[in-house]
Amino acid sequence: MPFNSIQQFDIKNNSNYFKQVNINSQSDEKKHLKTGVLVTSAVATTVALGLICSKQGFKFSNSTCKSFKESILHKIKEYKKIKFEEKEIVTLAGGSVMGGLIGGAIFDKQENFNSKVYESLSQMLGNVCVPVACVGLITKLYKNYKDNILKHVPQLTENSGTKKLLNRVLRAIPPVGLTTVALGTGFIAGNKVSNFINGKISGEKQNRGIKLIDLAPHVDDLCLAITLIVPETIIGTIISRTIPFFLTVPGYQTGKAQKNIIDKKEKIGINCFARQEHF
Repeated sequence: MPFNSIQQFDIKNNSNYFKQVNINSQSDEKKHLKTGVLVTSAVATTVALGLICSKQGFKFSNSTCKSFKESILHKIKEYKKIKFEEKEIVTLAGGSVMGGLIGGAIFDKQENFNSKVYESLSQMLGNVCVPVACVGLITKLYKNYKDNILKHVPQLTENSGTKKLLNRVLRAIPPVGLTTVALGTGFIAGNKVSNFINGKISGEKQNRGIKLIDLAPHVDDLCLAITLIVPETIIGTIISRTIPFFLTVPGYQTGKAQKNIIDKKEKIGINCFARQEHF
């Protein structure tokens, strides 16, 4: 009997260790899930944004506008006045995560829902609330001691545009540096706290690491750095208006979170299969 036949026979007899998965079907399910949670996260974030705009006096309709174009330009002008500070960031992230949980419950299997709950806590506590609180605290402290700190920053004699820009860069180093340290500290502390709480809830040790995409809710800190170096720049203004867009990320990450605990038998089966393929 050819070895291929023995290999096929062994695999069939080890059916307890192997699960036949339709790859195309699985791929379609993932796309369906990702699209679904992206939509629900975006909708929930938009609702939260609407509440923030309404609270800050944004007018969704204006009877004084004579044309549709004039109405759109008026809305853009009004939207530029909206401030995104600590409260607004947490509100937008909360709406996004809630939308992600709802989408995950609708579009994914029930067995994955607990993982989404754990991820929602990691997003809200580890990636948003604790880092935002740390940055907010450092910002307040810096404002109180700003003049004393800037006294020690060397400055060039301004007789050209280049030197003027360099002076702005030098003055921006303390606040940008402090913000970066505060943000990093907040991420590390938030990650440890959320892992600890999730571990207590699940009864199993949680070790969710920090990912690059976790920085998405903090695009406002990038805006701060830009405006400190080049005040009233159009780049900083444009980026600041995209904050709600970036805050759909926590909800999206929450909604697509999956159960990652593999049964020991399945691990054994996978290892056996890998060894057989090398023969």
